[in-house]
Amino acid sequence: MRELVYTGFMSVDGVVDSPGGGPGEEHRSGGWVAHDFLPEAFALKGEELADTTALLFGRRSYEAFAPVWRDSEDHAAYKELPKYVLSSTLPDDALVDGWGPTTILRSSAEVAALKETAGGAIFIHGSAETARRLSDAGLIDRYHLLVFPVLLGAGKRLFSTADRDGQRLRLRESEAYKNGVLKVIYEVVR
Repeated sequence: MRELVYTGFMSVDGVVDSPGGGPGEEHRSGGWVAHDFLPEAFALKGEELADTTALLFGRRSYEAFAPVWRDSEDHAAYKELPKYVLSSTLPDDALVDGWGPTTILRSSAEVAALKETAGGAIFIHGSAETARRLSDAGLIDRYHLLVFPVLLGAGKRLFSTADRDGQRLRLRESEAYKNGVLKVIYEVVR
């Protein structure tokens, strides 16, 4: 069974949207990861690449990342990886050309079926709403988080506020950096 891994930047109060800022960002505190930049705190992103065999996005994150990452030197290693977009609304003709093989999945059940196929880890970047949906469905196996020492108040949150059974996490790895950023890798206990 393939692992489904969420990777992302998160504020201490759980906000995951608009970490990089820039055009199209709706969060008024967009760009919150740029404060006190420390390269070793971002080393996790390079480490993940060795485990990444496919990428999964929600529709909005795909539409934001695909045209930029396709031509980005920083994301060149992702170019030919298989990509999946979980969306009930994205038309097939909206897929970005020249960014490797991309498949639209129309339901969480299709994500569950993908996890049953041969291959390695599938990483979710951005896509907070998709991650919440897949977490609520019991499909996420691991969380790779860089937690930034900032409280944002409003914004999209990674974890659901639904009244549901608790889900235990096991700390696999952690590290604290001098700028206050924490790297935490949690495995979902089943």
